[in-house]
Amino acid sequence: MVAYEVGKQGLETCKNLFEKVFRRVELPFPDNKIQIFSDGNDDYKTTIPEYYAETCVDYGQVIKIREGGKVVDKIKIIVYGSPSIDEIETTDIENMNSIFRERIGRLVRKTKSHSKKKPKLVNAVELFQFYWDFMDPLPKRGTPAMIENLTDHQWSWEEFFYFPLSILN
Repeated sequence: MVAYEVGKQGLETCKNLFEKVFRRVELPFPDNKIQIFSDGNDDYKTTIPEYYAETCVDYGQVIKIREGGKVVDKIKIIVYGSPSIDEIETTDIENMNSIFRERIGRLVRKTKSHSKKKPKLVNAVELFQFYWDFMDPLPKRGTPAMIENLTDHQWSWEEFFYFPLSILN
């Protein structure tokens, strides 16, 4: 996961998200483009060009057509760039959102455990993200942090809790 933003869906939240993405994702090489796919939220259309030139991004949207609360069709739209229409998909982020709701009780909809304070939700997401990246191994491949060469081993909770913060300064 490159970045996330906690907040109501809207232009401000979208801008906060892409501010984080822009700081973390370098501009691609001339022959590569950043691929971004989203739902039909128009805030992305206006926000992405504020951070990346349209020539650096392949951006497409998946718009779901619902009838009676069920998805009956999907329309894929190329917004800018030249992504393959077959590549435009949001299943990866939808899967990650499902995992988050499954593993972080604060994100479960319509329950008593939902977060009432944004900082506590942010802390829960940060803690889970660390667990996901540094402690939870993928089958036969190590943790995501090991795959990205951010660490050379799978972390334990003891190592996490007793990590000397002075090393980070």
